[in-house]
Amino acid sequence: MKLGMVGLGRMGANMAERLLRGGHEVVGFDPNADARKALETHGASSADSLQTLVKALPAPRVLWLMVPAGKITDDTVNTLLSLLDTGDTVIDGGNSNYKDTMRRAKLYADQGLHYVDCGTSGGIWGLQEGYSMMIGGDEHAVESLRPIFETLAPGKEQGWGRVGPVGSGHFTKMVHNGIEYGLMQAYAEGFSILQHKQEFGLDLHQIGEIWRTGSVVRSWLLDLTTDALSKNPTMAGIAPYVVDSGEGRWTVDEAVALNVPAPVITLSLIERLRSRDNESFSDKLLAAMRNEFGGHEIKSESK
Repeated sequence: MKLGMVGLGRMGANMAERLLRGGHEVVGFDPNADARKALETHGASSADSLQTLVKALPAPRVLWLMVPAGKITDDTVNTLLSLLDTGDTVIDGGNSNYKDTMRRAKLYADQGLHYVDCGTSGGIWGLQEGYSMMIGGDEHAVESLRPIFETLAPGKEQGWGRVGPVGSGHFTKMVHNGIEYGLMQAYAEGFSILQHKQEFGLDLHQIGEIWRTGSVVRSWLLDLTTDALSKNPTMAGIAPYVVDSGEGRWTVDEAVALNVPAPVITLSLIERLRSRDNESFSDKLLAAMRNEFGGHEIKSESK
């Protein structure tokens, strides 16, 4: 197939390269000229604007968006809305909120355009290993894109599928990321307990390697964790500051709205927020409370 890739960051560029390796034709667009030139070295052509990109594609057109969620996606979607023709398809492979996806899809449907949401997981390893894709949209529209999904996935019938109507792909990816938060937090806490048992002199990398084979906690995430420990056993030079993409928050919001208890995911999100509080007023107040009711010692800040 021939398609346009909008957004040539780490994910978009790698996905375009994997499609090229699979025999597809790709026209890439990114505001960054260097990103466009880099893609051209892999055999793709590029466009310096969305207008040029649309003109370079045969009808019915297929465009895959890999741009940040929020305003940038909205701006891109709205621009394309005025450029595309009946029967064209836009695939949003970013981490959009599923409610935004449903809103955008209605705008496209009103003009005879297809809008498909594809929650995409795989990160920087997707080029080599393939991507896990959770797809929402009209059944016939998704089926027409099968060659693309089969190429990007780990296998033709593995790691991808239409999970439901438009919006369901991003909803499923949102919950996927919420689960990811909980798993990451559990690994981090477990290894921290091991690291603090200094009398045993435990080798965290060795333990990770042991767990990777045969253990019930083995996973690709553990593989990556163990690899990180081999490179930097003490995590030297890394600030204890953890960002979040927003999908963990959306998952917690949805759990509350659906009356579903999700304490692990919720607490893992709170821990990420806590990591950013360099000047924790709440902890200072807790120390003051203990001093007030029990006369417990208050430690002074180091100068």
